[in-house]
Amino acid sequence: MDAVNLGERTLTELDFGRLSQLREVQTSFQFSTLLDRADVVEPLLAPCDVVTMYAQVDLEDVATGRRHRFVLCYPGQTEPREGYISVLSPVGMALIGLRVGAVAQWHSPSGQPCKARVMAVSRIAQFSA
Repeated sequence: MDAVNLGERTLTELDFGRLSQLREVQTSFQFSTLLDRADVVEPLLAPCDVVTMYAQVDLEDVATGRRHRFVLCYPGQTEPREGYISVLSPVGMALIGLRVGAVAQWHSPSGQPCKARVMAVSRIAQFSA
């Protein structure tokens, strides 16, 4: 299992609909569980501190205190050097739907457990492909 934080999640109806279409691509139990357990809300009712698609997320590594900044995007739009990471990556699945203050947990590609606290969330303009 890559992303291990399946706690309380909030998804907008738009994000939920688009992510549900990705079930054909991402067939993992954990991705399905994430979608099945999410609290789905209208976009205008989503709290501003929730990680949504195309949100810029500031993280602080729990172990080292190092800060990282990512923008959550869909597969095919990733630009790791620019900080755009796929929602289907382990860190992407660990972040989607979390709120500021929550701790995301996942495993790195080498299998190392990772933990980072969501420090800030801001909305950006949608990625243009």
